[in-house]
Amino acid sequence: MKVGPAIAEILKREGIEMVIGYPVNHILEHAAEADIRPIIVRQERIGLHMADAISRLTRGKKMGVFCMQHGPGAENAYGGVAQAFGESVPLLVMPMGYPRRIAHIPPNFNSSVAMAQVSKHAEPISSGKELPNIMRRAFAQLRNGRGGPVVIEVPTDAFAEEVPEPIDYTPVFSTRSAPDPEAVRTVAKVLVEAKRPVIYAGQGVHWANAYAELKALAELLAIPVCTSLQGKSCFDETHPLALGSGGRAIPKPVHHFLQKSDVILGIGCSFTETNFGVAMPKGKTIIHATLDPGHLNKDVRAQYGLVGDAQLTLQALIEACKPLLKGSKRDASATAAEIKAVEAEWLEAWKAKRESNDAPLNPYRVLAELHKTVDVANTIITHDAGSPRDQLSPFWKTTTPLSYIGWGKTTQLGYGLGLAMGAKLACPDKLCINVWGDAAIGFTGMDFETAVRERIPILSILLNNFSMAIELHIMKVSTEKYRATDISGDYAAMARAFGGYGERVTKPEDIAGAIQRGIEQTRQGKPALLEFITSKEVSISTFKD
Repeated sequence: MKVGPAIAEILKREGIEMVIGYPVNHILEHAAEADIRPIIVRQERIGLHMADAISRLTRGKKMGVFCMQHGPGAENAYGGVAQAFGESVPLLVMPMGYPRRIAHIPPNFNSSVAMAQVSKHAEPISSGKELPNIMRRAFAQLRNGRGGPVVIEVPTDAFAEEVPEPIDYTPVFSTRSAPDPEAVRTVAKVLVEAKRPVIYAGQGVHWANAYAELKALAELLAIPVCTSLQGKSCFDETHPLALGSGGRAIPKPVHHFLQKSDVILGIGCSFTETNFGVAMPKGKTIIHATLDPGHLNKDVRAQYGLVGDAQLTLQALIEACKPLLKGSKRDASATAAEIKAVEAEWLEAWKAKRESNDAPLNPYRVLAELHKTVDVANTIITHDAGSPRDQLSPFWKTTTPLSYIGWGKTTQLGYGLGLAMGAKLACPDKLCINVWGDAAIGFTGMDFETAVRERIPILSILLNNFSMAIELHIMKVSTEKYRATDISGDYAAMARAFGGYGERVTKPEDIAGAIQRGIEQTRQGKPALLEFITSKEVSISTFKD
């Protein structure tokens, strides 16, 4: 068997059902021959974003796979690989490569070398007979430890080589590790004795499927829970102990309780310092529970550390805390009442924007209507970079796991479209929404045609203020003299031109009806883009002491 069909066979054994890519990469054709669906995008970065979402929403069980041509295709894909690396998402990237005899000669782009800094593992296929070992190493990295993209470069001349039959390959197993029992007992004592503890939950809770355990520990000790942006939806945000999620913009309860805390338990998080995440307040006792020991004391100084799978860690903590309690569990009523009071004050301060009847529309009004109109529990939503993220994430209350794809350590414009399409491929029964702005659609809007052509009926919510509004305060002169932040377009018309549903909305009384019509179009199998003409709203929910 030649290398191409052998790769397809190995992918099939690993449960891969679709391969996303852009020609020419021979893996796409060999995958089709093996009944693995090829999905062709308009540009490489979008395809990687789609593969990213597939991995996230299946927790890696149906690993996202992306293929592209050597040279320009691999060069264009670099940003998408870097984004997945920043978000710790496992996905398999298989670029074609230059023939091995010239693979390392400049100016030829060598993916396994160039992408090594933004991948968990990068390796070229050296020979046909080594293919099973190379793919085994790849999937072992993908299915174990902290997530990240794996790059396996396939030189063009390698496709002609033979792979010994029968192919010596069995699917790779996944492993889990648990923290040191003595460290668990120490941390349990700290948590039980804390006066105002807070749990900060990251996306490791998603990957470990640790939702029940997170809820159980919070209720056992009456600890309020906030999440990172990547961890959003790992804890029911309508729960009495929920504070909300933290990004660049945050709900007031997150700020209030973190500032007043004495102990913060970070579970399934990296505590990476970023402008798009919550900064941990100084002077707190930090417990850092993470899968990756390399994250301990990386950006935030921790007094205690637990290394292991989030589910196993939480299970161990629950069992260690129980004997230290006087009763079965603590009374959470006072904490819940405090959360409710702080949240009510915050929502009242934002009420005018969220209920605004102005035209152009206030984006907060649009997103409030969206939240009221959709079935939140059966919706998967993601933001884009910039204002859409900051306007959506604090106010969107999730109720079910993996119903919000949060991201932001690195913030490429246009990421949300590919995530929504990948989400729909992974979860066809869900309403999948991306919320983006007119800057983001300029980066990846052409791939709305991919959604139409590949029959991926997503709902795109576009907030169009004809401006790079988030930059207005730092580009005052260039805007006034040269209109440098002005942008324009009729994007609803673009959606219709591509064969999708497009509607432009300018009046507040039309918002809900337009959303309902857009949802109905997706039910009929057609991607929909709703373009809301909004004001240049730049205020976000942040708090500084």
